[in-house]
Amino acid sequence: MVYFSGFVGLLLILTAEARIGNSSESSFCTESRECLLYDSVCKNDDYEVRHYDSVKWVSTDEECYFMDKATYTAFGRLFKYITGSNEAGVNIDMTTPVTVKIEEKKRLWQSSVFTLSFLLPSDYQMTPPQPTDESVYFTETPDMNVYVRSYGGWMMSLTSSVNSMLLKRDLDKVQATYNKDYHYAVGYDSPMKILNRHNEVWYMVEGEPVCPTSS
Repeated sequence: MVYFSGFVGLLLILTAEARIGNSSESSFCTESRECLLYDSVCKNDDYEVRHYDSVKWVSTDEECYFMDKATYTAFGRLFKYITGSNEAGVNIDMTTPVTVKIEEKKRLWQSSVFTLSFLLPSDYQMTPPQPTDESVYFTETPDMNVYVRSYGGWMMSLTSSVNSMLLKRDLDKVQATYNKDYHYAVGYDSPMKILNRHNEVWYMVEGEPVCPTSS
């Protein structure tokens, strides 16, 4: 019985770490050792449907009028966490991607709360060190299907907004159901990388995913 319990515990740990893997397994995770991996359900040139396992992130909120300003401030806060501003005083490897949760009903003249998140590496998925900054906290995304639109260049307020609108247009065209309260802006590259940059927009699937029709 003891052996069986130990086996179950090991299985749970392996399951939690299974979809955070070596960045060599992804074509656009080029600057970190580990990357969030996924199963591609279907895709065409318009959008892709992916399945992600449940994983943990370290997150922080920033209220602002524009995503660019909010992410600049929030990034610095999370970067301090992974470079030793945690109760264990340890340095934690940077992973990819970085996500920004964006409220969907934002008006231009209203501020909005942007939630920036760093993916926790596989070594810290189960027991991450506690933050010393009370505005930094842990979140967990569920096992989920996601609608994804990819684009190059720089992830900024304008490019993120345009690509989210294009993805919504494609999803509405095929009568897909998705969470319309928020979406994610997703970045894979550091500011130092100039060429072959990769960014994404995510909407959470509701119900059965609708695969894109052939272009």
